[in-house]
Amino acid sequence: MFGSKAKYSGNSDEQLMQLIISGDSEAFNQIYQRYSQRLLYYFFRMLGNSNEKAQDFLQDIFVKLIDKASTFDPSRKFSTWIFSIAHNMCKNEYRRMEIRKDVAIESFDEKLLPENPFDDRQQIDIEQLIKHLFEELESFDEIHKTAFLLHYREGCSVKDISLILEISEGTVKSRLFYTRKRLSECLAKYQQTETLF
Repeated sequence: MFGSKAKYSGNSDEQLMQLIISGDSEAFNQIYQRYSQRLLYYFFRMLGNSNEKAQDFLQDIFVKLIDKASTFDPSRKFSTWIFSIAHNMCKNEYRRMEIRKDVAIESFDEKLLPENPFDDRQQIDIEQLIKHLFEELESFDEIHKTAFLLHYREGCSVKDISLILEISEGTVKSRLFYTRKRLSECLAKYQQTETLF
């Protein structure tokens, strides 16, 4: 069993998909190990921080992976393909629940906050800070939130995000800039609040 897992660990995601298409269950297990936690986190953040819903969507996406394995194009990156499916699942859920929100794109200054807005003397409660940032992220529409998570959590390139979301690279860049700026403003407010105590 161990030798079997070791044999598959050196395969690329794309190679594993070819094995899955031929009915190889160990290749499926390897893909599941590589992507289950990443997809669970993505669904959790995209679906209102609901662990139950994230678990359901995780199960569904791996069922879809088996059902749609033959539609996978091996010349395409697997991560782009699977996150495209995940994105579409979330989009369909937003439509179904009718919770889609239009966020007006405000005009913003070109000036960004300094790279390190905190001086060394300040004590920051990291858990509270992360909580505030994710509360702020919840107020964004699906495109802003997805682009941000794919880029900063998954390390996807602008080009890959463009393919997943089916929008131009320029639009991805502007969404990332806007989201980063809004979160920086949230960070600045948090810093001001902390200095009052």
